[in-house]
Amino acid sequence: MAKENLVVCGKCGGVNRLPPSRNARDAKCGKCGSKLFSGHPEDVDAQTFDRQVTRSSVPVVVDIWAPWCGPCKMMAPAYEAAASELEPHVRLIKLNSDNEQAVAAKLGIRSIPTMILFRGGHEIGRTSGAMTAGQIVRWVRDHLPTAAA
Repeated sequence: MAKENLVVCGKCGGVNRLPPSRNARDAKCGKCGSKLFSGHPEDVDAQTFDRQVTRSSVPVVVDIWAPWCGPCKMMAPAYEAAASELEPHVRLIKLNSDNEQAVAAKLGIRSIPTMILFRGGHEIGRTSGAMTAGQIVRWVRDHLPTAAA
């Protein structure tokens, strides 16, 4: 991380500047005081999703899920385990497709769970179906070999 990073808080959506000399795992949000990287994927609303994808310089993986979806429930612990391994190089968030139907429609979601990887505001990868933690980590690293080491 040679340059200063912009990191969006998963709790409040505040945008934080994170200098390369700072340990990202210990960094806290300047707005709400929450840890910027907790190893726990936050469930976000439409506004926070948009901020994460468009304002963060850290790549973002979003898991589109629904509470009634069996495979989504089955994958949740694996997604959390992947977050603890990939952060702070990659941010993992969750988007409830029932609560955020307009966002899911805009993203063209046809099945869940679906994971989409964004970098610099652009989609660079998409996959559908439940995965193990190892499969999630491998999928991310295949798309971001230098960022997710």
